[in-house]
Amino acid sequence: MIFEDLPTTPTSEELIDKAFSRASRAGRAQKGLDAQQSMLQTAANILSDNLENVVTSWPDFEYDVHPFYEELADAIVDVDRLRQSLSEVMWASRKTREIHQEYQPKLRKTDVDTARKYRKQAFARLADIVEQVDDELRYINDSRNDLRDLPEINPEEPTIVVAGYPNVGKSSFVNAVTNARGETAAYPFTTRGIGLGHFTSDHIRHQIVDTPGLLDRPPQERNEIESQAVSALEHLGDCVLVFVDASEECGYPLADQLELRDAIADQFADLPVFTVCNKADRSRDVEADFYMSVETGENVDAVLEAAVDAIGYEPKLPSRDR
Repeated sequence: MIFEDLPTTPTSEELIDKAFSRASRAGRAQKGLDAQQSMLQTAANILSDNLENVVTSWPDFEYDVHPFYEELADAIVDVDRLRQSLSEVMWASRKTREIHQEYQPKLRKTDVDTARKYRKQAFARLADIVEQVDDELRYINDSRNDLRDLPEINPEEPTIVVAGYPNVGKSSFVNAVTNARGETAAYPFTTRGIGLGHFTSDHIRHQIVDTPGLLDRPPQERNEIESQAVSALEHLGDCVLVFVDASEECGYPLADQLELRDAIADQFADLPVFTVCNKADRSRDVEADFYMSVETGENVDAVLEAAVDAIGYEPKLPSRDR
């Protein structure tokens, strides 16, 4: 997953301690002016390189991050603030290089005591620059911790999103049609992990996703973060199956289930959305696109095939130079 391998971001104190301790060792290996020059170069290089690495370890949200993950990330952290923090840290990296370039010539044509004074001035300025971005470094690390556990979903694979109230048979359907029974991954803002499975149709791998805590209750009951997470799913899904239980054994009135179905259809207006009456062996007292029973196996394959046909995924063939 795109955020999974992000390294821990050091604090300003950790960076400064690392740079100055390495510089001290470098200085002990030299004498006179060479020692002062080596100390400054070592400290400045460590700070500028480490600060730059903080920034370059992150993907470019504009070019490298799929809109699904960008919007999902923005539901968890403030992506604009994260971008600004990364920009400030890159500024600090450049400033440490500039300080090195400013002071290094001063250390070459002077006596050792004056060179030591200049080096100490440079160290103080280097530390000040790094301390100025301590809040940014901490926000970047907090964002890294929040994002690294996002569910590993491939947004490039054709995807079926399963929706509907709890206990209408969504997870049973996902388990029945996929080769990943019980596979789950956790959204940071849901109380239960999502159901995630895969199946192959005509040699094309598809993924099927059930999102408890997001698409199993009306929009007005979702908080702002959950609403944005649902919005992110619009970038992921290629087809939506909304399950209803006409027998109402799920514990929710059919009218409420249909109201949720309509809200989901509005939210995913650009996608094919099918109403699936599950538990059809108990009741078919609802107008639906498909009548199915996961328990008996009735029309399970037909529903899956209809979703695959509605997606109509055509794999991209590698281009050949003519």
